[in-house]
Amino acid sequence: MRVLFVALACGVVFYHLLPLDLMPARLAGPDLLTALCFVWVLRRPDYAPAWLVALVMLMADILFQRPPGLWAALVLLATELLKSPNRGNRDRTFLMEWITVALVLAAITILYRLVLMVLIVPAGPSFLTLMRFAMTVFCYPLVVMVSQLLLGVRRTAPGDFDHAGRPM
Repeated sequence: MRVLFVALACGVVFYHLLPLDLMPARLAGPDLLTALCFVWVLRRPDYAPAWLVALVMLMADILFQRPPGLWAALVLLATELLKSPNRGNRDRTFLMEWITVALVLAAITILYRLVLMVLIVPAGPSFLTLMRFAMTVFCYPLVVMVSQLLLGVRRTAPGDFDHAGRPM
């Protein structure tokens, strides 16, 4: 499943790098890679460990020509916060999970913009950042459905074991 996670991430990055439209985009699309990381970390943390999330997001930072490591570090911090054991992920309804992901995504998006502003790095229009955030939040249920129905990434149950045989 880790190989599938990397393959999906590479597929998303490859699609974003394709020159499908030669005009600049007026609308910002969702950040499917971040949504994918959040879904897989919340559903099955053993499928997307921290080192793999960091590696995938760092690769995306480099290929998308973002400041290397900034968004990767923020997504890594967010995923570690989301999968912390005291969060009670198994007992949470999907609506609460969606709201939690939206709040965490809003926090790291604001922090990303603040760091870019402090470092005097051009970040583009705030409207596009807000639109990307909103599109990512609205596409999150679709990413959950695809991950769960097509790829079999389900939440851990109380009797599940990880790859080493330890209870989850």
